[in-house]
Amino acid sequence: MSEIVLNCGYVPLVDCAPLVIAKDLGFAAEEGLALNLVAQPSWSALRDMLALGHLDAAHMLSPMPVAMSIGLGGLPARIDTLMVLSVNGTVFGVSNAVAAELGDLPFGDAQRLLTALAARRSGPLRIGVPFHYSMHRLLLNYWISSAKGLDVEEITVPPPRMADAVADGFVDAFWVGEPWGSVAVQQNVGQLMMTGNDVWQFSPEKVLAVRHDWAETNEDAARRLMRAIFRASAWLDALKNRTLAVEILARSEHLSMSPDLIDPALSGQITPRPNHAPEQVERFVQFHKHAASFPWRSQAAWIAQQLGADAAGIHKAKACFRSDLYRQNLSGIGADLPGASEKVEGALQTDTAVASSEGHVILAQDAFFNGKTFEFPG
Repeated sequence: MSEIVLNCGYVPLVDCAPLVIAKDLGFAAEEGLALNLVAQPSWSALRDMLALGHLDAAHMLSPMPVAMSIGLGGLPARIDTLMVLSVNGTVFGVSNAVAAELGDLPFGDAQRLLTALAARRSGPLRIGVPFHYSMHRLLLNYWISSAKGLDVEEITVPPPRMADAVADGFVDAFWVGEPWGSVAVQQNVGQLMMTGNDVWQFSPEKVLAVRHDWAETNEDAARRLMRAIFRASAWLDALKNRTLAVEILARSEHLSMSPDLIDPALSGQITPRPNHAPEQVERFVQFHKHAASFPWRSQAAWIAQQLGADAAGIHKAKACFRSDLYRQNLSGIGADLPGASEKVEGALQTDTAVASSEGHVILAQDAFFNGKTFEFPG
């Protein structure tokens, strides 16, 4: 099998782990890939590099391929999501000053937190989010849409700069992927109030994205890449591998930071503020279990609706989540493939067995904080 060289962009976050593990533990090499990981300073830089053909694939925020494919953002392009890289993995926090205003609130109560924030009388709440077309912003907008009197100003801040933005008073609150929320706590500039799970229990956070024309003309490379990432994701979700995963991610060529800042995301042990016992968050970040890597077209439809797309745009969005390629490229390597490509989002109040190719898929709870569900007809 001849070796194929692929350039894959990423932003240094814990949820780039499937790419890092695929490269460092040889899953990519076993598929005949030389996987060149290229760190990017921001999501806009990553978007442009992929759209202009300087990258073959990218670790992307899940709304980015949808936004680009329906013509939103700086560089519209037809972008495909081959698979989901991670589910959940984000935190919402506030500055110490705002935390003092809110008083003693329980960690993870989205509704009580929303009520408390709406009751503030200190002017607009400036909230840092990593990118306009991010799950962070969509969850934020979905969460605050029912709050009366809550004035919010969204400010784009690259993840590695989020703690500094809080410390400098540039933002009052933040929604960011780990480890950057834990960095704010470690630096004693902010406190974590909840996780993304508390708004949507099973939301697609990062995806493996490629240009549509690349996927069409590089079928073999796409197949090899997806298989390597699938195996790396399964390895990551095995509890016995967590310590090694943290050590690999901490290396200078990847996240280049203390393992103590990386472990909370993989263990689900989230420390909300200094000198506070960790809060155990079940499924804080998921890479493989519960069909986490499957690109559900209903999730693409939800994203498109939140972005304000019309029915035609939602259909385009669904087409860019390539559940067809997922089935085609991962059959035969032990992947248990869901029988459907769409579901009613938010409907699962308990873990639920569903029809699948091997008969063992159990989907995790995926409820929204307000009890609503989403289904796009057609």
